[in-house]
Amino acid sequence: MKLTVMLGAAALTLGIVGAASAQQTSIGTSAPGSIYHSSGTVIAKLLTEKAGIKATIQPFASPNVYIPAVNTGEIMLGTANIAELQWALKGQEHFSGRPHPELRGIAVMYPLRSAIFVRKGSDIKTLQDLKGRAAVDGFTSQKIILPLLDAMYATVGMTRRTCARCRSRAWSRAPTRSPPASRTCSSSRSAPRSRARPTRRWAASACSRCPIRPEALAKVREHFPPGYLRLENPSPANVGVLEPGYSLAYDALVFGSTKTPDEVAYQTAKVMYENAKAMGEQFPPFRLFDPKNMGKLQAPLEHHPGAIKFYKEIGIWSGK
Repeated sequence: MKLTVMLGAAALTLGIVGAASAQQTSIGTSAPGSIYHSSGTVIAKLLTEKAGIKATIQPFASPNVYIPAVNTGEIMLGTANIAELQWALKGQEHFSGRPHPELRGIAVMYPLRSAIFVRKGSDIKTLQDLKGRAAVDGFTSQKIILPLLDAMYATVGMTRRTCARCRSRAWSRAPTRSPPASRTCSSSRSAPRSRARPTRRWAASACSRCPIRPEALAKVREHFPPGYLRLENPSPANVGVLEPGYSLAYDALVFGSTKTPDEVAYQTAKVMYENAKAMGEQFPPFRLFDPKNMGKLQAPLEHHPGAIKFYKEIGIWSGK
């Protein structure tokens, strides 16, 4: 009887130890249906199934809300774009006066691409043609669109005030009908499927794009430093692109903080690197994920040491 009790107690003890040793982590994302929520869901699934780390999604209204929580370690991981992470790190823009110095980068997910669209057949052929025309503006929930517009207009010596500003109800996120012929629409073709469908309906049948000149990168970075130009070619995936041209791109990242365990950061980078094809099958924006480029330097945002360890092991770390 004593032996049975002792064995039972030992089994119970082993069970407790096993449960305690199982890693758990949380991933901050924006609201369900958003690109960051869908991306975080894919990564959480990989961590749970491939790395033995039970990952759960914690959705919030926007990255502005959960970036501070990742900085303090309340949440271990997050998904956001490099511009907002840099602003948060330095306490700029909508993080003005509130720097978040503990943030660390883990992996580049894919480029977010922005461009100006007009109705197909419009007499607006270039960005200069927008001068004095009605263009959507006044975004309140997607404040990052405003510096993107500033950067694009600056490439041709214009500002947002050059156009007749028309307050937007978020054309760039979920247009449900064709925009008026005299208006423009800023759109990221990396939008999640739920929001990309209405965009495709009008863009595929009624829109073309005003590309950015490749020599204008310096002007872009005066207004949007993390931006770069990406050549876009006509294809079924690039709706509204009728001929080769450059979009304004910036990176979407998985990030953590100095409070994120090294093993969590290491495994996050590892499962992404090893499952690129599967990620693209689960969520189309990940088709632009480049394993060789996932450790791209994002100064002044530093990389997490756990991610650096993995990148050094596979030979793609280019930092110091």
